[in-house]
Amino acid sequence: MRKEYDFSKRKRGAVVAYRGKTRITIMLDDDVIEHFREKAQAQGSGYQTMINSALRVAMVEATGESFDDRPITVGVLRDVLREELNPSRTKRSSTNPSPKRTAPGKPSSAA
Repeated sequence: MRKEYDFSKRKRGAVVAYRGKTRITIMLDDDVIEHFREKAQAQGSGYQTMINSALRVAMVEATGESFDDRPITVGVLRDVLREELNPSRTKRSSTNPSPKRTAPGKPSSAA
């Protein structure tokens, strides 16, 4: 170890900044929290993630933006995997591929 260290260019806080989310304190009604906790436990995800998703949906609807960049929840991922991995499903032929998934209200592309 050195006898002296130069802390003249120091900064407070985490060594590596986390980008994309901010920790806040928010007061929510007990029944709202309980609803999201129960729903999250049933789907196997976090209730705070579900609250964030619900707020994002409200934000997108209010601003009229598209749903293309919305996060995939565990429930949506499970549904997609069930559709794709269903053993009773016949193999798709190259002449008749299944339609691509699109966001709600978006037409599927012809490509």
